[in-house]
Amino acid sequence: MDSPQVLLITGGSRGIGAATALMAARQGCAVAVNYASHSLAADEVVRRIRAEGGSAITVQADVGDEAQVEAMFRKVDAKLGRLTALVNNAGVVDATARVDEMDAKRLERMLRINVIGSFLCAREAVRRMSTRHGGTGGAIVNLSSAAARLGSPGQYVDYAASKGAVDTFTIGLAKEVAAEGIRVNAVRPGLIDTEIHASGGLPRRAFDLAPTVPMQRVGTAEEVAAAIVWLLSPEAGYTTGTLLDVAGGR
Repeated sequence: MDSPQVLLITGGSRGIGAATALMAARQGCAVAVNYASHSLAADEVVRRIRAEGGSAITVQADVGDEAQVEAMFRKVDAKLGRLTALVNNAGVVDATARVDEMDAKRLERMLRINVIGSFLCAREAVRRMSTRHGGTGGAIVNLSSAAARLGSPGQYVDYAASKGAVDTFTIGLAKEVAAEGIRVNAVRPGLIDTEIHASGGLPRRAFDLAPTVPMQRVGTAEEVAAAIVWLLSPEAGYTTGTLLDVAGGR
């Protein structure tokens, strides 16, 4: 990656976000690790980056809260400088349920964090990266999911729908800011060994479904991180509006 890159990763304290933070820092990025509530985990990611000679800070914010998002970006401005890269990784699932069992509170939480959060963070990033706003360009990677293609029936149709919205958002924003020096892409992980499954009440879900994957195994956070970091890099300089599946063929 060109240096210096200033990268903000939402939901960067664990799983794919943490793996991406570590990998990007090793390639020369100054990394802001966002977290909502897992401060100790975020601190540990930053400690590991600094121990390897990298630059990193933690930034607390609920990405679904506009005021908190604005404050987070101001902190990154002050501590690391002008943003050049954003990974919209923060997201939630909920307990397994059918659509006829879901209430508005659940749906509002899902869409507020997974969809509105991505919009708000991208808005702030564009205001800093776009040549229209005096920036020098940059890259945004949104975290979608193979669920956007599969629908997650009987489990998380609401989650799948939120990721379908992320796909459409990615394509539209990519076209909107392509002439302003910003590339926008999405990565769609499949069954990955992270803690998100436990937060939905099914800690073994990825491994239980591994036989349905053509490659016959679950993926790792590092395999997804590698795709994200590539999309942020100059090597992906002619890639925008792309939805990249990292799903073992599923």
